[in-house]
Amino acid sequence: MPEVVARIVEICGFRFADRVPQYLLLRRANEDTIYPGIWQFVTGTIERGERAPDAGLRELREETGLVPKRFWTVPHVNSFYVASEDKIHHTVLFAAECDGFTIILSREHQSYVWLEYTEAKETLVWPGQKKGLEIVHEYIVGGKKAAELLEFKPVEL
Repeated sequence: MPEVVARIVEICGFRFADRVPQYLLLRRANEDTIYPGIWQFVTGTIERGERAPDAGLRELREETGLVPKRFWTVPHVNSFYVASEDKIHHTVLFAAECDGFTIILSREHQSYVWLEYTEAKETLVWPGQKKGLEIVHEYIVGGKKAAELLEFKPVEL
């Protein structure tokens, strides 16, 4: 029976350019052993003893140099199966509104892009990430009541 694990966080970063939301996607390095060259959200592993939102904030800073001005938990868990590990992964999703227009990439990525919603959705590969983007776009960026209820206010923001 496959093991179920929840050690991965994803962060859907966004900004506003002339009041139009743009979403941050990172392109994995070609040298990566898992899915080289694909476009994705900021993604990382939760360290032992670390809470998921703290991991999300840390990964955003480590992979892009950005510190968000606002941060949300997103009511979506991305699930996927890795056959080589016989594991089902549940990935927690966060949204981060960023002011920074300059990204400092980690070695894990070769490039980044800020895209409007439709193009970002077309660029993402995985259905779970596309669904997560839809939820962020409609409920968080769209300013629905959920955005107010789901905002996470860590001490450092």
